[in-house]
Amino acid sequence: MGNSIGERRGKQAVTLVAALLLSLLYYTIFSFSGQDAETSGSLSLRISERCVEIVNSLAGQPWTRTVMEDMAAYFEHPIRKLAHFSEYACMGVLVYWMWRPWRMRGRRLYGLTALWVFVSAAGDEFHQLFVPGRYGSFADVLLDTCGGIFGIVFCVMLERIWAGCKKWLNKKARR
Repeated sequence: MGNSIGERRGKQAVTLVAALLLSLLYYTIFSFSGQDAETSGSLSLRISERCVEIVNSLAGQPWTRTVMEDMAAYFEHPIRKLAHFSEYACMGVLVYWMWRPWRMRGRRLYGLTALWVFVSAAGDEFHQLFVPGRYGSFADVLLDTCGGIFGIVFCVMLERIWAGCKKWLNKKARR
């Protein structure tokens, strides 16, 4: 009986931590989505400029300021989309681990997690319809959902690696 109480508390702790981190992630996503187009664009451009500066410092031959500005402008959009993908990949991981301890497995867990991410992405894009200079994009909903699916696949792969390691260690311990 004591083991099941401890096991239940462990599951509750995992769920609580995942839910708290998920809440912080939602706050972050909706804060970024609430920025007007000018603020959001300038933040993306600053991040892109910083990335170009880092690559420039590693390249060995310094680029001119004009080349760096052109590269930053060129890569701003892909960096923005990568940020979307990454945020929702984190969401996929957190939702997966929020439900995983409670005996939800396989297709049901994957499907519900992907649906959760899809609905969240759609809600975020809907929210942007009411922000000056922003618009909702179904393509972004799909990109964000792909990020969430990547997060699910990441979790499944980690579980399989962990299971393989445990199996290998058990074989070693029996020898």
